[in-house]
Order: sequence, then C-alpha cells, then structure tokens
Amino acid sequence: MKERTATGGLLALVRDHGEEKTDIVYRIGDLAREFNVTLRTLRFYEDRKLIEPKRSGSTRLYNRDDRERLKLILLAKRSGFSLIEIEEILALNDQGALSPGAIENLVGRFERQLAALLEHRRELDAAAEEVGDAITYLKGRIAG
Repeated sequence: MKERTATGGLLALVRDHGEEKTDIVYRIGDLAREFNVTLRTLRFYEDRKLIEPKRSGSTRLYNRDDRERLKLILLAKRSGFSLIEIEEILALNDQGALSPGAIENLVGRFERQLAALLEHRRELDAAAEEVGDAITYLKGRIAG
C-alpha cells in the first residue's frame, strides 16, 4: 500500500481546525455513522483505492488522514464531481506538495464545477418560482 501524505494538499480543506494530530482510530461503522454513508459505500471506496485503511484481522482501522480523505471524497461527490474526477483529484493530492501547475489544474476544475453548480441553482430557483406560481394559481381556483 502506498503511503499518502496529508501535509498541505487538499486535505487541509476538510481538516477540522483546532484538532490536534492524534492517534485516534475509527472503525468502518464509526465513519459510516459520522458521515451518514453505508458500509457498502466505504467498501466501494476501498475497492477503488480511494481510501486504504489498515487492518487488524478482518477489522478495518481508519486513522485521522483516512477520515479527512473520506470527507474530501464526500465533499467532491456532493459538489457533482464524477468518481473518475475524484480519483484524479486525489491522485494530484497524493503527489505530496502540490506544484503550481497541479494547483492551477485543481483551481480550474473547482471553478468549472462551481459554475455548473451555480447554473444548476439558477435553474432550480426558476423551477421553484414556477411551482410557487402554480400553487398560487391553484389556491386561487379553490377560493374563487
């Protein structure tokens, strides 16, 4: 298993500020509950090598860096990144200290994703307004 570094990089985005580096160990169920994901989801990410917990027998043991990595994966997923894009982003992060070129690449990806999310929000706002208008119209028909 390749050792990953959490120093700098994207994990700083999701690190709980003020949290000291500790040797806390999480089990798969702990992370599933904390992040409201299924055990199957965590195993899937492990199969894809997105997270690589240590093992003690058949028990998966996650450290703080694994937890932060999962948090980053879930943030990227919520933001609309595809699994392939998430793998690419994590691969850039795993290179260690991010080069200026890698940072520019990531900035571009995140800017494009932000633009797509903002456009989607505009579409949802317009749809919500139309539904609100329909409700107002229908209530008017009931009253009138």
